[in-house]
Amino acid sequence: MPYFMPTQDQAQRTYKVLADVFCAIMLATFSIVFFGLLGGIVAFVLLEAGLLAIDWLLPNEDDDAAGVVR
Repeated sequence: MPYFMPTQDQAQRTYKVLADVFCAIMLATFSIVFFGLLGGIVAFVLLEAGLLAIDWLLPNEDDDAAGVVR
Protein backbone atom coordinates (compact mmCIF):
# COMPACT_ATOMS: atom_id res chain seq x y z
CA MET A 1 0.00 0.00 0.00
CA PRO A 2 1.52 3.35 -0.92
CA TYR A 3 2.17 5.80 1.89
CA PHE A 4 0.76 8.70 -0.11
CA MET A 5 -2.38 8.47 -2.21
CA PRO A 6 -2.51 10.16 -5.61
CA THR A 7 -5.44 12.30 -4.44
CA GLN A 8 -3.47 13.95 -1.60
CA ASP A 9 -1.98 17.39 -2.07
CA GLN A 10 1.36 18.54 -0.62
CA ALA A 11 -0.15 19.94 2.60
CA GLN A 12 -1.93 16.66 3.39
CA ARG A 13 1.28 14.72 2.77
CA THR A 14 3.27 17.04 5.05
CA TYR A 15 0.70 16.81 7.85
CA LYS A 16 0.58 13.02 7.52
CA VAL A 17 4.35 12.77 8.00
CA LEU A 18 4.28 15.19 10.95
CA ALA A 19 1.43 13.27 12.61
CA ASP A 20 3.29 9.97 12.17
CA VAL A 21 6.49 11.42 13.66
CA PHE A 22 4.58 12.87 16.61
CA CYS A 23 2.82 9.56 17.27
CA ALA A 24 6.11 7.65 17.05
CA ILE A 25 7.72 10.01 19.58
CA MET A 26 4.78 9.60 21.95
CA LEU A 27 4.80 5.80 21.62
CA ALA A 28 8.55 5.67 22.24
CA THR A 29 8.21 7.93 25.28
CA PHE A 30 5.43 5.82 26.79
CA SER A 31 7.31 2.60 26.08
CA ILE A 32 10.45 3.85 27.80
CA VAL A 33 8.52 5.24 30.78
CA PHE A 34 6.57 2.02 31.35
CA PHE A 35 9.24 -0.60 30.50
CA GLY A 36 12.57 1.13 31.17
CA LEU A 37 15.20 1.99 28.60
CA LEU A 38 15.99 -1.44 27.16
CA GLY A 39 12.48 -2.86 27.52
CA GLY A 40 10.99 0.34 26.11
CA ILE A 41 13.15 0.22 23.02
CA VAL A 42 12.24 -3.43 22.43
CA ALA A 43 8.53 -2.71 23.04
CA PHE A 44 8.63 0.27 20.67
CA VAL A 45 10.29 -1.74 17.90
CA LEU A 46 7.75 -4.56 18.27
CA LEU A 47 4.83 -2.13 18.31
CA GLU A 48 6.03 -0.24 15.23
CA ALA A 49 6.68 -3.49 13.37
CA GLY A 50 3.14 -4.60 14.12
CA LEU A 51 1.65 -1.29 13.02
CA LEU A 52 3.65 -1.33 9.78
CA ALA A 53 2.57 -4.91 9.10
CA ILE A 54 -1.08 -3.98 9.56
CA ASP A 55 -0.68 -0.95 7.27
CA TRP A 56 0.91 -3.13 4.61
CA LEU A 57 -1.74 -5.86 4.77
CA LEU A 58 -4.90 -3.75 4.79
CA PRO A 59 -6.31 -2.86 1.37
CA ASN A 60 -7.32 0.64 0.38
CA GLU A 61 -9.72 2.05 -2.16
CA ASP A 62 -7.04 2.93 -4.73
CA ASP A 63 -5.12 -0.34 -4.94
CA ASP A 64 -5.58 -4.06 -4.70
CA ALA A 65 -5.00 -5.73 -1.39
CA ALA A 66 -1.35 -5.72 -0.37
CA GLY A 67 0.40 -9.01 -0.70
CA VAL A 68 -1.57 -10.09 -3.77
CA VAL A 69 0.56 -12.23 -6.04
CA ARG A 70 -0.23 -11.93 -9.71
